Amino acid sequence: MIKPQHGANISYPFTLRAFLVSPLHFSLLMICLCFSGCDSISHKSANENADDWPTYEDEVAASYIASCQQAYQRARDAFEVLEKEQPAQPHDILTAINNLEILANEPLGKAGLFANVHPNESVRAAGDICEQKFMALHKDINLSRPIYDKLLQVNLTELSGIDRYYAEQTKLLFELAGVGLEEKQRARVRELNAEIVKLGQVFLANMREDTRKVTLTAQDLEGLPEDFIAKHPPDAQGNVVLSTDYPDYFPFIQYATNDEARRKMYVAFRQRGYPINKTVLKQLLTARHELANLLGYSSFADYITADKMIGSATNAAEFIDQITAIAKPRADQDYAALLQRLQQIQPDATHVSDWQKTYLENLIRNEVYAVDPQQVRQYFSYTKVKTGIFTLVEDLFGVQIKPWQTEVWHPSVEAYEMWENGKLLGQFYLDMHPRPGKYQHAAQFGIRDGVKGVQTPLAALVCNFPGGDGGVDLLEHNDVETFLHEFGHLLHTLFGGDLPWARFAGTNTQRDFVEAPSQMLEEWVWDLETLHTFARNSAGEPIPAELVRKMNAARDFGQGIFARHQMFYAALALNYYNRDPATLDLDRLMIDLQNQYSPFPYVEDTYFYTSFGHLDGYSAMYYTYMWSKVIAADMFREFEKKGLRNRELASRYRHTVLAAGASRPAADVVAEFLGRPFNFDAFAESMRRGTSP
Repeated sequence: MIKPQHGANISYPFTLRAFLVSPLHFSLLMICLCFSGCDSISHKSANENADDWPTYEDEVAASYIASCQQAYQRARDAFEVLEKEQPAQPHDILTAINNLEILANEPLGKAGLFANVHPNESVRAAGDICEQKFMALHKDINLSRPIYDKLLQVNLTELSGIDRYYAEQTKLLFELAGVGLEEKQRARVRELNAEIVKLGQVFLANMREDTRKVTLTAQDLEGLPEDFIAKHPPDAQGNVVLSTDYPDYFPFIQYATNDEARRKMYVAFRQRGYPINKTVLKQLLTARHELANLLGYSSFADYITADKMIGSATNAAEFIDQITAIAKPRADQDYAALLQRLQQIQPDATHVSDWQKTYLENLIRNEVYAVDPQQVRQYFSYTKVKTGIFTLVEDLFGVQIKPWQTEVWHPSVEAYEMWENGKLLGQFYLDMHPRPGKYQHAAQFGIRDGVKGVQTPLAALVCNFPGGDGGVDLLEHNDVETFLHEFGHLLHTLFGGDLPWARFAGTNTQRDFVEAPSQMLEEWVWDLETLHTFARNSAGEPIPAELVRKMNAARDFGQGIFARHQMFYAALALNYYNRDPATLDLDRLMIDLQNQYSPFPYVEDTYFYTSFGHLDGYSAMYYTYMWSKVIAADMFREFEKKGLRNRELASRYRHTVLAAGASRPAADVVAEFLGRPFNFDAFAESMRRGTSP
């Protein structure tokens, strides 16, 4: 059994459902993108395209790229000064590095956001360019020998607490970046990282832009909610055209009674990004593998897990198998129930397919547990859910959320501030509804790291929920869960934004811990007292207590197969990155791993990996979600014992876990909150809970 790892770890700054994206995550997670550059002698060659900025006829794009170029020049000038000047005291180099990170991170965060959400295609392209420029600058900084030599002069015995930890982590960051390599090797690291940034952008852009269309008949919409059907009227030929965007795809795969129509939608959804991203992904894997080899690791999986809580790629593989074993008994029971229900529809069925599982799960929850998702969604209008989440956060943590009058990039975007006792904690945007060219998943995008006495944090929640167009804005209950999950990242960002060192701010904690606070917060959308504050239908009636009881009874059904299928995703990410890509057959390995880990067999002519965005951002570390879920389950036990509305416990959790950011190893932070190291007990119990209706 994999045991939680404790002790010093390097705390780097970054469900298939959610991403977490921040400036430092962009620069350090996406292959530790700060890992290339060169010393002061060769900066010009290291950044030979520094003056190669594009021009745009579009006025908005032209204005944005000009502001980015100015910010870039200010940061590069500060970097060059930092290399040349000798600090008055050795430890002053730490403050200077921190100031440089503050200067460089916000333009990077804004660029990453605009590249993914701005409605203007030219601005999205400009965001990509701006992001590349600032990533290259980060690389130059973290491979700077002059700065590293100044760091070596810092006497750690003269520092204590968070300052000493920052000095240690900064030094280790430079070393893992490859600062000790020969100049020729550092130049190659720089080239690889520039290539990786661009490949990652292309991979995500191909996903973002590839919306497939599926032509169906009006009869194929049987089973869908009335508002969905009304929003998709047939054309003159009687056809209905649906897209693979979330607002079309997920309701259809969940409710449509026509099995063949669901299969068609599923295949189209799993073909997004194909075939072009097959080539792009192979190039990305190849570049990362070479980078890892240059830095002294046999594979990128070994490299990227070395500083995480998990400790190594071997431990990650063992963890995946451990979760698979824990979940298997429950998964077998869940699968048997699905197959039995399918055989009532198709008597000759011998297995359940991936496009059938969600539909069958809904049937069983409706028939066995008397939970009808269409009835449930009547209580979750987007506007009421948003208000309810704001109220929950205000009540639990004693803060106030107020509208913020500021410029936004689209009319549907809203802006808010969070205050506490007259003190501004931070600001955030909500970009919550779909539109063409927009990022299609759910994520928090960090824009500005909070730094004590210098600046407050700024972030954006980006989702694709119904609403925003004046139509019906009813959410599925899992949409509500997603909303609160992403808001959990936001709370981590805002509450962790009052530390002296930018690299320690909020969600810049270790990657395989960062999902835990958000996963724990999801539990509140299953709480009757919480739901009664906002879950009301159009007549103003609160969601019935009996319905919530049934929802909780039905909740555990399917958790076993969910965990098994998630381990397929985790194994896919890990195994794509734990070997030489020259010998890798992307399709064959995907099929083999799905057969090994998932209860659902591979579906012909589908290519999941070409739209699996985590293969870029999280690389080998998709195991993170389940690892974090184990921690979240353990932490939530404290609230189960003492009350979900216990403000004293919420305050302790906020100040112990969220406010700590990355200023301490995550295992230590969790152990302080729990009074012991975390363990797998609560998660294992959740797999055994409710094993029969």
